[in-house]
Amino acid sequence: MDSRIDRFDAALDALLSPDTPIEKLAGGFTFTEGPIWCSEGHLLFSDIPENTIFRWTPSGDVTVFRKPSGFDGAEWPQGAFIGSNGLTKDSAGRLTICEHGNRRVTRMEPDGSLTVLASHYQGKCLNSPNDAIYKSDGALYFTDPPYGLVKQDDDPAKELDFNGVYRLKDGELTLLHKAMTRPNGLAFTPDERFLYVANSDRGNMIWMKFPVLADGTLGEGSVFADVTSLREFGVPDGMKIDRNGNLYCTGPGGIHVFNPEGKRLGLIVTPEIPANLHWGDADAGTLYITARNGLYRVRTLATGIRP
Repeated sequence: MDSRIDRFDAALDALLSPDTPIEKLAGGFTFTEGPIWCSEGHLLFSDIPENTIFRWTPSGDVTVFRKPSGFDGAEWPQGAFIGSNGLTKDSAGRLTICEHGNRRVTRMEPDGSLTVLASHYQGKCLNSPNDAIYKSDGALYFTDPPYGLVKQDDDPAKELDFNGVYRLKDGELTLLHKAMTRPNGLAFTPDERFLYVANSDRGNMIWMKFPVLADGTLGEGSVFADVTSLREFGVPDGMKIDRNGNLYCTGPGGIHVFNPEGKRLGLIVTPEIPANLHWGDADAGTLYITARNGLYRVRTLATGIRP
């Protein structure tokens, strides 16, 4: 698979230069996910099957940041994706971790200890928290598909009969939506009036757009974009947004760039199928991309929104 930038609309020129290189920064991983740029000037990202969070520095060094990252038990079922997935930071700069194997969301404290933020809904274990984002009021929104369970929806360990989108605020966990088959990546519009949620179901590859109500819950959603007809490898997964509301969404064939009205402006094609991405560098002008076995980056003309 080559690397290139496909232009579908002239508006892409304001966001990406067509000759911008897509750089490979590191490789040899198993399945990379959840990149997050840290103010100290490095990138953290998950390798889910390896149960590890890695740290990449601009000097090119890759070191283990945390292991185990998502499962601290002695044994797990063969084939289970047990490590951490999505990573984000709260307003205090504390790392928040979606832990597949432990089926919970945790926060890393300054001393390295973990605080469990959410592990159960109405007394039942969560499936495998996948991606997370904070709203400016401190509320944490996260998705909970069954990817950390070997048989997914049919796994005997699955206690909830749905795959939900949740909000955690002041210690209270609220189910916001449960009709999506594989809720995954999340992004707020710049004004936080709407929440986008990716659905990583091969049979229904869509991004939903939900109005955020005054109490923080979600109103009735609508389909923002639908790429179910595409035949390239990959599904809607992680996404990020720039300060003008343009979306950069991993999906079939690469990273789909949409304007706020849902028009597809272009496609960033990486050598490996991307799963997630995050704005990095001091100016938030570089997209760092986790793509299967490798870590990549591409400079943009846009400025991203990040924690």
